[in-house]
Order: sequence, then C-alpha cells, then structure tokens
Amino acid sequence: MMKNVFLVVIGLILIAACEPTIQAGGPVMRAPVLALSAERETRLIASDGKSLPMRRWLPDNAEKPTEAILVALHGFNEYSNVFDDPASWWAGQRIAVYAYDQRGFGKSEPRGLWPGNPTLVRDLKDVVQAIRDCHPGIPIFLLGTSMGGAVIMSALDERYPGGQDLARQVSGIILSAPAVWGRSEMHPFFQLALWLSAHTLPANNVTGRGLGVQASDNIEMLRALGRDPLIIKQTRVDAVYGVVGMMDAGLAGAAGLKAETLLLYGDNDQIVPSHAIENVLQRLEAPYRYVRYPKGWHMLLHDLQAKIVWQDIAAWIGDRKGALPSGHEIMKNKLASTAD
Repeated sequence: MMKNVFLVVIGLILIAACEPTIQAGGPVMRAPVLALSAERETRLIASDGKSLPMRRWLPDNAEKPTEAILVALHGFNEYSNVFDDPASWWAGQRIAVYAYDQRGFGKSEPRGLWPGNPTLVRDLKDVVQAIRDCHPGIPIFLLGTSMGGAVIMSALDERYPGGQDLARQVSGIILSAPAVWGRSEMHPFFQLALWLSAHTLPANNVTGRGLGVQASDNIEMLRALGRDPLIIKQTRVDAVYGVVGMMDAGLAGAAGLKAETLLLYGDNDQIVPSHAIENVLQRLEAPYRYVRYPKGWHMLLHDLQAKIVWQDIAAWIGDRKGALPSGHEIMKNKLASTAD
C-alpha cells in the first residue's frame, strides 16, 4: 500500500515538473502604438513593450477615403500574411485592413510557444486602441478566423473586466468558422489524454498528418501554405492544450457578446463541427446574422468560392441590415433586424 502511495506521489511530482510552457506577456509599461512605415509591413508596440509584426492594406484612392477599418486575427499556426488576398480586395472597397502576428506565430518570437489567453486578449485590445489613435472617427470592425474568432469572442465578453470597454470601441465583429470546439465538446477520454500529454510531454511535437482532415477545396493555396516557412507545421502539445482552452473561453464568451455579429460557416467544414456553431447561436445575445455556405470549407476566405465571402463581409460592413450578395444567409435574430 505504501509503495503504491509512493509511486503516485512520485508520478504527481513528475507531472508537476512538466507544466505547459506559457510565454505570458509582461506588465503594462506604456500606451500601445503603431510603428508605421511606408511599407505594407509595420509593427505594434504593445502595452508591455513587446513588438508584434503587423501588416496593413490601405485604400490607395485619395479621392475616396477609408470608410471602415478591419482588424483581422489569424487562426492557429497561421500568421498575418494569410489575409493578403482578401485584404487587398477589401482595400479596393475602401476598407483598410490591419492584421498582426499573434504571439508565438509568424514572425513573433518565440514561435510555437503558447502565450496564454489573457495575453492574446490584451494584445487585441492594444491593437484596437493603437489603431483608433491613428484613425480617429473611422469605424473599426474585428474579423477572426478559427482561433482568431475565439480570441475576439473572449475579449468582447462584457461580463468580464475590459470586455465592455472594447465592445464600445468596435462597430461589429465577423466570425469566420470560429474555433469553439473546446474541452466541453470533447469526449472525457480525449480531455484526459490531452491533459496528461500537456503535463508530461509538453514539448513533444504533433502534426495533423494522418487525420484525414481537409481545410479547403483550394488545393494550390494549401500547398502554398505548406511551403511557407512561417506556417507552423509541427505543434507543441502544450500549445494544443492552450488553444483548446481558448476555444473554451470563446464558447463561454458567446453569452457575453453584445457587439453586432456576422457569423460565417461552411457546410464542408471538417475542423469545427456544425453542432459547436449551433451551441454558439444558442448562447448569443448579440444582434447576429448567420451565413452558411453550401460550398464552403473551414478556410472560407481562401476557398475556391472565397470572393463571395469577401463580398458578403464588405456588404455587411457597409450596411448591417442590407441584403448579402451570396444569398446564403439562413438566420438572423430579432436584435439584428432592429438594431440601429
């Protein structure tokens, strides 16, 4: 009996010694600012002094000024450059786009280490504040794809400190296949397996190979991402554990959202199951419109039919009550029908 107790204690000590690594942000030191340049690439100097790579796509017609600003948050293991095609098109519609490499992704070092939910949320708030300072009076919208959508939902949860303040600074949010398939959606066996892996072998790398999951019907785009050295292909187990926690926070945040919301989803999505999206819709108290694309996959902004998604987003930014070009809207709540 004592031997078994001893082994359990030793096991717990070993597990505790292998806690997931988090590259949490530092204390607030300054007001966040944009370090602008003439080039498309620029940087955000966050409130803790961290420099985050950022890209921007601005309308180039001086006679037709910017009508709106879209802050875009990339998905897990991606980085800001994934928005290049849609952002270039939106800039032609007088919508300026800013996208930044979230900590641990793209050119933000150290790559591959999970930054923790509070840091991701604070960085988004810093970005919005810095952009408002540079573009006073221009409405700001947030766009999150996959993990980026979960970050937005968590950050704008008005039930928690700071959520209400951020919500007042934005005119609406677009959630493209938001990653809301967290622990609460997992089988208990997989929850336990993930916890054990993150607490015993946190630095082990995993890949998505062999899962038989397809993210898009745009095969050339997928191959290009596979060749991009800034796209993370081998993921630390503790980073997977971290993003699952963010997905949980995003799902929980749905009940605290008040900002006008455009929710986009593809019928062929093999990453986020449809029942997870339905859970979001059941919890949402914000004015929302739900668009479901019969030919859409998880990477809606990059699929072969992506341009119709770009057009829907631009149309909604211009008129949150107006008809959407795709005609694929399937639901709106009464709040969306009556919101000013």
